[in-house]
Amino acid sequence: MSVPLLEIRNVETYYGPIMAIRGVSLTVNEGEIVAVLGANGAGKTTLLKTACGALDCRKGRVLFRGEEIQCRDPDRVARLGISHVPEGREVFPFLSVTENLMMGAYTRHDKAGVAADLATVFEYFPVLKGIRGRMAAYLSGGQQQMLAIGRGFMARPTLLLLDEPSLGLSPLLVKEIFEIITRLNREQNISILLVEQNANVALQVSTRGYVMEVGGMVMDDDSDRLLESEDIKEFYLGKKDEGARGLRRWKKKKTWR
Repeated sequence: MSVPLLEIRNVETYYGPIMAIRGVSLTVNEGEIVAVLGANGAGKTTLLKTACGALDCRKGRVLFRGEEIQCRDPDRVARLGISHVPEGREVFPFLSVTENLMMGAYTRHDKAGVAADLATVFEYFPVLKGIRGRMAAYLSGGQQQMLAIGRGFMARPTLLLLDEPSLGLSPLLVKEIFEIITRLNREQNISILLVEQNANVALQVSTRGYVMEVGGMVMDDDSDRLLESEDIKEFYLGKKDEGARGLRRWKKKKTWR
C-alpha cells in the first residue's frame, strides 16, 4: 500500500489562547487535487499554514511522505517539496516579475533547471512574459495571482498549497487560473491542496473535497458526490448567508461526519 503524500492527523492549532482548528485530519495522495471548502473563519488558511510550517500545531501530526514535519521551519518544509501560495498573493511589490519568480527558486542550485522552469512559467502565463520587467506593485490582481502561482511553481514542488486563488478575480480570470492549476497537476505532476470559497469551481477541478466549519472538518467525499450533495448545493452553491443555521440543521440531521 502506497504512503499518502500529505497526512494531517488530529491537528490542533492555536493563535495564542484561541483554538483555530481542532482535531482536523486530511490526506492528499500523489497526483491528486484535493479541495478544502468553508466560509471565512472556518480555519482553512490556518490549516495550510500548519501544513507548510508557518504555524506550529499544539497537538497532532503532519506527515509528508510518511515523515513527521510538524514544527519544522517553513524553509525546511519548502526544501522537502511543499510550496505555499498564500491568500492575498503576497508578491514582493518592488521587485520585478522576473525577480519575484526567481525568489521562488531560492532553495535551488540547478541553474539550467531554474532557467527552464522560468520559461515554463512564461509559457503557462504569457501575459507575465510581456511584463517581466515591471514591478509587481503595478500589476492587476489577476496578474499578481498568476505571479504568485508561478513563484510557487519555481520551487519545483511535489505539493502545492493554494489559498483562495480565485479571491477578487473576475469569472473569466478564475476560469483561466483554474485551467492552469489543472495543467500544473496533469502536466507537471504536482499534487495540489486547494483552499477555496468558490465551491463550484473547486469541486470541478478536484478529485476529493473536505468541508470545514468553525475550525473542524464536518464532511469529506469524492468531489463529484459533493457536487451532487443537497447540503453543498444549498449552503455553498447558493444560500451562503444561511451557513450557520444550515450547519446546525446538518448536525441535527447527523448527515455529517
